[in-house]
Amino acid sequence: MASTSASLTLPVLPLDDEVVLPGMVVPLDLNDTEVRAAVEAAQAAARSEPGKPRVLLVPRIDGTYASTGVLGTVEQVGRLADGDPGALIRGRGRVQIGAGTTGPGAALWVEGTRIDQSVPEPLPGHVTDLVKEYKALATAWLRKRGAWQVVDRVQAIDDVSALADNSGYSPFLTTEQKVELLETADPVARLKLATRQLRDHLAEQDVAETIAKDVQEGVDKQQREFLLRRQLDAVRKELRELNGDSKDSAEESDDYRSRVEAADLPEKVREAALKEVDKLERSSDQSPEGSWIRTWLDTVLELPWNERTEDSYDIQGAKAILDAEHAGLEDVKERITEYLAVRKRRGERGLGVVGGRRGGAVLALVGPPGVGKTSLGESVAHAMGRSFVRVALGGVRDEAEIRGHRRTYVGALPGRIVRAIKEAGSMNPVVLLDEIDKVGSDFRGDPAAALLEVLDPAQNHTFRDHYLEVELDLSDVVFLATANVLEAIPEALLDRMELVRLDGYTEDEKVVIARDHLLPRQLERAGLDKEEVVLEESALRKLAGEYTREAGVRTLERTVARLLRKVAAQHELGERELPFTVTDADLRALIGRPHHVPESAQDPAERRTAVPGVATGLAVTGAGGDVLYVEASLADPETGAAGLTLTGQLGDVMKESAQIALSFLRSHGAELELPVGDLKDRGVHIHFPAGAVPKDGPSAGVTMTTALASLLSGRLVRTDVAMTGEVSLTGRVLPIGGVKQKLLAAHRAGVTTVVIPKRNEPDLDDVPAEVLDTLDVHAVTDVRQVLELALAPAANGAAPEVPVAA
Repeated sequence: MASTSASLTLPVLPLDDEVVLPGMVVPLDLNDTEVRAAVEAAQAAARSEPGKPRVLLVPRIDGTYASTGVLGTVEQVGRLADGDPGALIRGRGRVQIGAGTTGPGAALWVEGTRIDQSVPEPLPGHVTDLVKEYKALATAWLRKRGAWQVVDRVQAIDDVSALADNSGYSPFLTTEQKVELLETADPVARLKLATRQLRDHLAEQDVAETIAKDVQEGVDKQQREFLLRRQLDAVRKELRELNGDSKDSAEESDDYRSRVEAADLPEKVREAALKEVDKLERSSDQSPEGSWIRTWLDTVLELPWNERTEDSYDIQGAKAILDAEHAGLEDVKERITEYLAVRKRRGERGLGVVGGRRGGAVLALVGPPGVGKTSLGESVAHAMGRSFVRVALGGVRDEAEIRGHRRTYVGALPGRIVRAIKEAGSMNPVVLLDEIDKVGSDFRGDPAAALLEVLDPAQNHTFRDHYLEVELDLSDVVFLATANVLEAIPEALLDRMELVRLDGYTEDEKVVIARDHLLPRQLERAGLDKEEVVLEESALRKLAGEYTREAGVRTLERTVARLLRKVAAQHELGERELPFTVTDADLRALIGRPHHVPESAQDPAERRTAVPGVATGLAVTGAGGDVLYVEASLADPETGAAGLTLTGQLGDVMKESAQIALSFLRSHGAELELPVGDLKDRGVHIHFPAGAVPKDGPSAGVTMTTALASLLSGRLVRTDVAMTGEVSLTGRVLPIGGVKQKLLAAHRAGVTTVVIPKRNEPDLDDVPAEVLDTLDVHAVTDVRQVLELALAPAANGAAPEVPVAA
């Protein structure tokens, strides 16, 4: 690479924050004193030298001169476009500035050295590539600016140094960047620097254009959305005016704020509601959050936060209402009467709220179907003067049904408890949680676990629903939970409720219920007057005793309805005149034969206990108490295998009871004068009829023992005797549960003698007196007493004949 150097003495023309590179032509204003002094000094020196006046163009940045300047020639002196005097100066080459010197005129003179360098021909390959890259970048930049005439000029430059210095025209370069180009003497290095600066600028320009485009698109979108919203608001306004509603979104927010401030809300609830109103005011009309907030506010404002009904403290009147609407069920009536009495006394002593908790109640009504658990809830609300709400829980498997959904979910709603309070319109209703034993659980949670807080008197004064997320006081609510099977209720949930058992009705109670409640209701539904069809008490008693056999009265009501429909149809067909009195003798002709005939009323030869090996037991099912027959037989010693066979879908506990009964007879058979030798070589088969129904429990022990003893002795079991109790290996009769339901079942079945364990004798206090009057109850401690009571004497002292299984 060749370089030239020559010593020069030149007047200095300072350029404040400006840089002129070789090859550039710039106009300068001669009104500037320093510019005029430099030009005049150059002109004076040129008179004695050939050629054009020469000056040294030196950048001056913040008062500091650069170390390198540009030799410039004054091409022309005249007037600028604005009419001011000016000079046109062309940059010729780089000059390294040396020491100052003297010269004509007022200008500053310095000595300098030319430092121009050139690139030898032909150009090296990497330099050629660099030239092409620079020209491509410069062309791209010039085309973006629309400077098409300059593109050709740049493309025509072949000199590397001139091409690099041409970037001095670039307006995007800073003064520092131009000074760097000026001080770079090597043309190739200078072209690399110019290329890098141009490339960086184009990259920045691309980013800036992308940002500007995105911003413009966003602005356009906002403007378009703003315009559309304005149009939509205008359309809505027109529609509201047509419908007579002139509220806009701002007025709606103000309306919610005024409603919240005017509502009688607890302090924390008011604060939460006002926060939501603030969010509503900040949200747009089209935001989904706005609709969620409005739905939440509507729900909160509709809840009766401080509304309470006054309890009826007429204790005698409440008891009279309960007695009039329900026959029997004394335990529940007494509990409600006690509750009202305590509420009255607490109110009189100013103890209505203690520790933030009010005096609510949580009762669990457990009993078979049809005994009036659900209708009892309405009667309790009527007697107390409260609102009544029924919440059906049968089949509920989603925990959110109890505690509500989070508001983040689409279509979120509060739980059934909150909706029940909202429906009742007061904070102290009677809420019936129907079929609480039918609640299930799956991947969506366990609703029974969610009910723990609801039904806990120590916690439910601060109940939080997932949807509301504010505290709701449930301590003044009377919860009545109904269930058919006590064992199906989780133990933790049952522990929070006061258990009240409804074990079923006696026959006398069924007759009263049918006469006072069922018959009037079904007469109205059949379109009959009470004078047109009269049911005698004997007919009702036969319907309750022989046509239906249940703990409740549902089937009895359906039978009465069927009877009245038959009479109405016969009257419409002209087959019967009204009024008509139905007696017990008319029932068979109207609705067919009875379905449940007591064993004692059947022919002795047709009774199930007419053969040895059959005993009558008592059991408790989901439908109440029931009579259960146990059959036993011995296999032929030549064909049957030894051992015990059990059939009838028996559970493990009942199977163990059968083993215990067999073991007791094997070990004590001689004492009881039974031929126990047959038990060693012959198979024993015990069967419980109704084989499709699962059975379990220990209370059939004495029944199985009696059936086996009857089989071995050949003595029949008395038809009028039923028994219940668990048996031990030593022959002790152990206590069992469900005594009241079992005795009611024996009473319905026409049994007159019942054997129960001695330790269950206190349970007889719960059995209605009219039932005990018809039953001869024997409380025993040993299975020998059971056999003595239940087995009939052997006929004529003959040797027993043991039945053989076919």
